[in-house]
Amino acid sequence: MHYSSFSLANGLRIIYIPSNNPVTYCGFAVDAGTRDERATEYGLAHFVEHNLFKGTRKRKARHILNRMEVVGGELNAYTNKEETVLYAVCLTGDTERAVELLSDLVFHSQFPASEVEKEREVVIDEINLYEDTPSDLIFDEFENLLFENHELGHNILGDVDSLTGLTSDVCRSFSDRFYQPDRMVFFLSGSFPENKLKRLVDKYMTVEGRSVNTNYQRKAPRIIPARELSVDRNLHQSHVIAGKRVCSVFDDQRIALQLLNNILGGPGMNNRLNVELREKRGLVYTVESGLNFYSDCGVFSVYFGCGHDDRGKCLELVHRELKKLMENKLTGTQITAAIKQWKGQTGISSNHYENLTLGMGKRYLRFNHCESLEETYRKVDSLTAEQLLSTANEFFDAKELFTLYYY
Repeated sequence: MHYSSFSLANGLRIIYIPSNNPVTYCGFAVDAGTRDERATEYGLAHFVEHNLFKGTRKRKARHILNRMEVVGGELNAYTNKEETVLYAVCLTGDTERAVELLSDLVFHSQFPASEVEKEREVVIDEINLYEDTPSDLIFDEFENLLFENHELGHNILGDVDSLTGLTSDVCRSFSDRFYQPDRMVFFLSGSFPENKLKRLVDKYMTVEGRSVNTNYQRKAPRIIPARELSVDRNLHQSHVIAGKRVCSVFDDQRIALQLLNNILGGPGMNNRLNVELREKRGLVYTVESGLNFYSDCGVFSVYFGCGHDDRGKCLELVHRELKKLMENKLTGTQITAAIKQWKGQTGISSNHYENLTLGMGKRYLRFNHCESLEETYRKVDSLTAEQLLSTANEFFDAKELFTLYYY
């Protein structure tokens, strides 16, 4: 998809994606996540995201709540390990309303003490809900095992103990450190004219950067030997996850790894793990493999839920499928079919405007460039059987897999 971009003197980058869509999607992608928290601040990045909506210099929480809702728009946000994203969805005619509100939240939030105290209870309820969902919780627990004693490992939500120390001043300090124009990208997709967008950006976003420590750098996690861990949660079935560290988002190998992952346990019902564990043997309801890429490493994992007595058999089958990819070179026909399926999935996904816009904002934040579908397709088309086999051998050795299960 075509896009244009420009920057402000304060370092803020803007990416504009024109379309004929009568709906505008716009927001900020901020280079700040849970791995940027100090040891006493676990859960802070997510807590700050919540409290951005609780008051600015000119708005109280109720005014923020109603600003987009009264015109049928939406206001949302999320936090992950390395980014925080705030965005709005509205009709084209309400674009300035959305741009002004988002700018106010990002640059002028005040974190009023009374609202922070109320929101602490909301997040504690969110943590309790999460604790009651083992199929979600196990993924964070697995990364904590994989990145032991590192900022990438701990839960995005934090815990009840860590939340007690998160005050208004702590929230403001985190915002001052990371919500800097040069650590952000503003993205907008829609039929809103680009020249009008430039005027709005000049009107609402030409704030000065705050005085912060510019020497901050993220620390790469150390390598930890693979191990197995079980946790008794008195569940009706076993939840199992196995995986290891892989390459970063900047590594060229990620393209081959993504295709292999799609073959192994991607969203298609014909992936190898689903066929072997569910379709042929009926051992699981859900089995999937996945990839999370970070700026200096990544995570490959396989997850399934099964009866307690079937856990060993399922793990054996997972290891067998990994071994097949390591030992058997894919044929030309298999590669062609895998690429065709991956292209179809990617093309359909990119037709969802919200996903497309959020994805482009995050990619521009990381790469300062957004690769077109055609460019991505060319990279996938150039993969060879030798490259795929080499990648499988580097990342799929079952002896190197960390394994965690709840039962």
